[in-house]
Amino acid sequence: MDDEYVEEELVENVTDCPGCGEYCGHEILKEKKAGEGTDYLLKCEECGHVHTVQIRPPRPVTIPFILSEGAHSRVAEIEIDDDEELHVGDIFEHDDASWEINRVETKTGNSRRKLVASKIGRANAVRSDVVMVRLTLTRGEFSDSDSIFVEREKMFKAGSIMEHSGSKWKIRAIHTGAGRTMTGRVPAHDIKRIYLHEPPRPEENIPLTPRERRQAWKEGRLGHNPNPIVPEAEKSGKPKQQRQGRRQKKKRN
Repeated sequence: MDDEYVEEELVENVTDCPGCGEYCGHEILKEKKAGEGTDYLLKCEECGHVHTVQIRPPRPVTIPFILSEGAHSRVAEIEIDDDEELHVGDIFEHDDASWEINRVETKTGNSRRKLVASKIGRANAVRSDVVMVRLTLTRGEFSDSDSIFVEREKMFKAGSIMEHSGSKWKIRAIHTGAGRTMTGRVPAHDIKRIYLHEPPRPEENIPLTPRERRQAWKEGRLGHNPNPIVPEAEKSGKPKQQRQGRRQKKKRN
């Protein structure tokens, strides 16, 4: 059996009819320019009711936006249509950057989740294409705080080496909203803080004895190992390795 072809009816000039209360097609009886808009005299194709519809372009309004990039904020006057509705979480482009609305206020200073532009007194937005990542830098017993701005999708890997302010640092741990991790990769927008340690000099990072190797393994200096293992030298009962330059005591007869 062949499928029946149903031809769709094209209805023009659809609008609400105050006569029958239906959203239906209308015949244009008269058209008149009114400023930047147009007045239409329409006749409903369903009930024959004649009524006028006024079409006006949206009026632009200027809204003060507080734009924040990390610790720095500035006020920008941004023009939008008065009938446009702004929502918290909306992203828009301004000055070659992306911004996310995080607060919308009425003209009396009350916060709203969404609001028509004509009723907005002020709005706040934060930079969304670039995020701030906080750092804790530990050198010996001393720690300092700093921050960097990176693209929101930039990945950071725990245990890797990164450069900051002309020095190399090891990413000891990454703190996210869910907790702290010492392994894996985390995108910048999910990071609350990165903990950096000054990487040891090569001559300070050579474990000589089995005990030093175990300790280095526990500390992650030989790679991540959640269950440190005993070196084969100790398993087989072989004597421990001696440090160079240390003399062995002779047995007494």
